[in-house]
Amino acid sequence: MLKQPTEYNTYADIDAAYKCLKEQYGVKDEQLILYGQSVGSGPTLDLSSQIPELRGVVLHSPILSGLRVLYPVKRTYWFDIYKNIDKVGAVKCPVLVIHGTADEVVDVSHGKQLWELCKVKYEPLWVSGGGHCNLELYPEFIKHLKKFVQTIGKSKATAANGSKKDIVESENEGKARKESESGASGTSELSKEIPEVSRNSLDSRLEKSKKPDKQEKSRMSTDHVDRFRRRKGLVW
Repeated sequence: MLKQPTEYNTYADIDAAYKCLKEQYGVKDEQLILYGQSVGSGPTLDLSSQIPELRGVVLHSPILSGLRVLYPVKRTYWFDIYKNIDKVGAVKCPVLVIHGTADEVVDVSHGKQLWELCKVKYEPLWVSGGGHCNLELYPEFIKHLKKFVQTIGKSKATAANGSKKDIVESENEGKARKESESGASGTSELSKEIPEVSRNSLDSRLEKSKKPDKQEKSRMSTDHVDRFRRRKGLVW
């Protein structure tokens, strides 16, 4: 008997796929990158918000919620579906958001707002002129996606040696040098590090990430002070 195409049945589908990977193939959470496109961003964020050790998440033309695709409501109602706006903040791994600026089905504002709410931001990709179903045709799509996978792969390689902050800092410094040489400007590769200390400290850093780019230098120096304090046993 076929299942009905309901919201909760899509959650059951992704849970079944996740269980199969874990039990039959022995895949670990830190080896998984979840990928959700359009409506598929709903099941993807539902699962990723419950697994703290995922390697990463990719949101391709995602939605804030089902109702918000139809009308820009300011609150979440009980009858709404795929409430991504309320779940994305619980994702603890790096999140890449890709969205077309000319998306005629799901406005690019959905992707931008979800990115703003991410705890661990990765440099997003706003495909100029891209629609809802053709982003794969743009060369920058594969290039940026490949770069994301490589970056979080580096984080995995250094995880056994301690914090992943070094990868975050090296990526930021490399991008800063590249922008200095070319005269370009953009968002840092990873504007937020993997959570290490506590939710309170993470929330305070999230507020700092919303400030203008000119304050990035002070944030970086604060990160170095925090790392020094942890090494000296001054922060638990």
